[in-house]
Amino acid sequence: MELTLGFSPCPNDCFMFDAIVNRRIDLEGLQLSVRMADVEALNKAAFAREIDVTKLSYHAYAYCAASYVLLDAGSALGRGCGPLLISKRTIASEDVAAGNLSIAIPGKYTTANFLLGLAFPAARNKTELVFSSIEPALQDELYDAGLIIHEYRFTYEANGLKKVIDLGEFWERETGAPIPLGGIAINRSLPEEAKHSVNRVVRRSVEYAFAHRAASLPFVREHAQEMSEDVMYRHIDLYVNEYSVDLGKDGRRAVEILFEKARATGMIPEVKDDLFLRRP
Repeated sequence: MELTLGFSPCPNDCFMFDAIVNRRIDLEGLQLSVRMADVEALNKAAFAREIDVTKLSYHAYAYCAASYVLLDAGSALGRGCGPLLISKRTIASEDVAAGNLSIAIPGKYTTANFLLGLAFPAARNKTELVFSSIEPALQDELYDAGLIIHEYRFTYEANGLKKVIDLGEFWERETGAPIPLGGIAINRSLPEEAKHSVNRVVRRSVEYAFAHRAASLPFVREHAQEMSEDVMYRHIDLYVNEYSVDLGKDGRRAVEILFEKARATGMIPEVKDDLFLRRP
């Protein structure tokens, strides 16, 4: 079966999917055509049903759950890995809560933006930028604050920027659950066996990456050319973990909590379909 597979060029995704792209594992007869893009671009591609299997923000999933169902393998979910709100000058959380600041965000449908809205409902003066443009925009004082994701949590201090709040810590204090950032979703219209086959293949790819850590280095490096190897591996270690192999009970519950809180605050449309692929 031929399917399209979408994921980001970030180190964690390249690490997880290297074994699929370079055919290091049994693909169970699947032919997977890769589409790489920034996570917000992938979110919007999912809204348009352009990709069969794709990485997407858990926040964005609420807007396309009628068309996609979540797999257990391939997630970015954990502890101590949440988005950070940063600024060039010292800003108190109370200033953010007042809603008067201009904030650069990495996309309306990112889980990062969802967490910002959950923590600071009045903070609505937001501008969407590609995530890699947020730090430079803050250095140029184009915005009061910016919401950073991915490897930028490792570099902002060296670039003279300050943390306002760790939204992952906020989430963990509020819920006690790990932070559900992004997951892998597959088109609901595909045959059930195909869905389970993809889930097995993605899991096998993540397991291979853990077991053969150096194998993915050329593929990761190809898409992280401006990133030091230290930052690259810190990124991988932060976002790829046991939940990437399988969400499990705790991971699924964390996603459910996100949707419960979002529904309670009216931040997302109601999802009537099952969130997760039914276990075989």
